[in-house]
Amino acid sequence: MASLRLGPLLRYVDGEAATIWVEASRPCVAEVRCADGAKGSAHTFQIDGHHYALVPVTGLTPGTETAYEVTLDDAMVWPEPDSAFPASTIRAPRYADDEPVRVTFGSCRWAAPPASGSSWRERGRELGGEHDPVGPDALDTLAARLAADPAAERPDVLLLLGDQVYADETSPATQEWLAHRRDLKDPPGTQVADYQEYTHLYYESWLDPEIRWLLSTVPSCMIFDDHDVIDDWNTSAAWLRDMRATPWWQERILSGLMSYWVHQHIGNLHPSELAADPVYAQVCAAPDGTDVLRDFAARADSDPTGARWSYRRDFGRVRLVMVDTRAARVLDEQNRAMLDPDEARWVREQALEGQDSGTGAYDHLLIGSSLPWLLPHLIHDAETWNAAMSRGERGARWARRGEKLRRRADLEHWAAFPTSFDTLTDLVAEAGSGPAAPATVSVLGGDVHHAYVAEPSWPASGPAPTARVLQLTCSPVHNSIPRYMRVGFRFGWSRTGRAIGRGLARHARAAAPRFKWRKTGGPWYGNHLMTLTLRGRSASLTLDQADPQGGLVRADGRTIT
Repeated sequence: MASLRLGPLLRYVDGEAATIWVEASRPCVAEVRCADGAKGSAHTFQIDGHHYALVPVTGLTPGTETAYEVTLDDAMVWPEPDSAFPASTIRAPRYADDEPVRVTFGSCRWAAPPASGSSWRERGRELGGEHDPVGPDALDTLAARLAADPAAERPDVLLLLGDQVYADETSPATQEWLAHRRDLKDPPGTQVADYQEYTHLYYESWLDPEIRWLLSTVPSCMIFDDHDVIDDWNTSAAWLRDMRATPWWQERILSGLMSYWVHQHIGNLHPSELAADPVYAQVCAAPDGTDVLRDFAARADSDPTGARWSYRRDFGRVRLVMVDTRAARVLDEQNRAMLDPDEARWVREQALEGQDSGTGAYDHLLIGSSLPWLLPHLIHDAETWNAAMSRGERGARWARRGEKLRRRADLEHWAAFPTSFDTLTDLVAEAGSGPAAPATVSVLGGDVHHAYVAEPSWPASGPAPTARVLQLTCSPVHNSIPRYMRVGFRFGWSRTGRAIGRGLARHARAAAPRFKWRKTGGPWYGNHLMTLTLRGRSASLTLDQADPQGGLVRADGRTIT
């Protein structure tokens, strides 16, 4: 009899349909049955001995909420017997003008259970308190709050902006598991090496009891960042050459992309996009889809245009364009770009589609980027300077120094791709302008292990967007940052930091940015989640911090429009 190994995860949801992801122990038919009669089923597909299904659920009624159960070959496997959590439900949105859309987001969740294998929250209850080395998990505390009061306000969607798993920074428990498979003295050591080891990371992260329930009842959208594969993934052409010269890299990158496709990517897609996806069709049709998916991953790795990981979601009159800032890069030093030309064109089309109508297509535009667009000024200028040095602006010796510094200091955000930074700026300004301009344009970012709000100001000499434009950065969900880096980020916003940055820009012969920006909130340190509440053309922002006592504490709240 088939059992449920992982999931269920509630992924895509609209007013009439949803998709629910599961992993089963053997081939079977997975079925989702809702209390109101909506249902769906799918046969599992196989990847490297694992069996998955993405079940399309149809027949939902907009504006309603229904509990659901999961069966495998007609045997009920969810909810679990004697579960302490409320029933998992699907809320089918109406997206009426008077109803808010709540978007909660964050990034960087290092999932390391205590030695007992239970969650930190459970272990603390067992022992009267146990220290979590990186502080309480913000998603864990959100789950506890929602489980305690199922009628409370909850996110309409949870955006996870990268580093859902840490393939290069494994937990002690995972390292012990790896040591039973292979000699950790051989590369890649304590990092994961293949698809089977990637699946272990997802078990470690998503089998946490609170997280498992949360992801079963709150829809989620995801995108990778570097640690889903390896720190500084695709930071430069020289970095990529060095990695491809190692004997273990090929298996690592293929396994990383394959596991991301299975566990994260396909659940991001609208059911019609999924139905039209040739790779998904081939994987589902094959007795074993491993070779099909492996070939796809190889093409995606060798040619950035071979796969599109970016995607768009519309939540009524709120539009999300989630941007792949890792795999779509152009790394040639003389033509560096965060996005290849085809990807950049696609992002622009998705952001602007329908905005030429009289009322526009949306009231709020969210651009999801694992990497922040607006950084502290010193860091921005240092990355711009480093990009110029690395491409040879000051000669070969500076280029060698620039490459070493780029890797050591993680200088690889939008500012490290100056042309792409300008392109994104132009897109933000264009999307926020015109007679049908939205009320807000927000770039959502993570990666930097702290939270802040930054806001641009546009030159008085030229046109400015009428929309409120914000950089909203929220990271980590569950990780930490060294004290010296906290000092560095604060210094980066200071007057002295700005002056040093301007000096670096002059040395690089780099033009000054065409606009200015300032920090209007933060920096906040700790494990956080940000929530945008969007109703009509109004918007408000809250920042909640995971408290050591086990709750979420309001760190900031503000009205945007």
